[in-house]
Amino acid sequence: MKVFEESAKVYTVVVHSFNMGDVEDPDLFAGQPLYDWQESPAGKWVMEVSALQPSWHRIPRDFGWKYEVHAYLAEKDYTFYKLKYE
Repeated sequence: MKVFEESAKVYTVVVHSFNMGDVEDPDLFAGQPLYDWQESPAGKWVMEVSALQPSWHRIPRDFGWKYEVHAYLAEKDYTFYKLKYE
């Protein structure tokens, strides 16, 4: 995790998302896809450069859940992410 100047612009970016069906314990089932992403090249890079610890969010859908990982990237890291990983 990097330390930034107060004036540095930080972007909140959805760096990973996936859908989960209607299961009994969705957080338990989401653990493996979240871990797999974290161990990918993009996940390792995001975990290293994010200004704050990336966070995951569970969003209800009609038939299940959507999971999103949010990262907090400085302007130059945001540009790099958009060019390399999107």
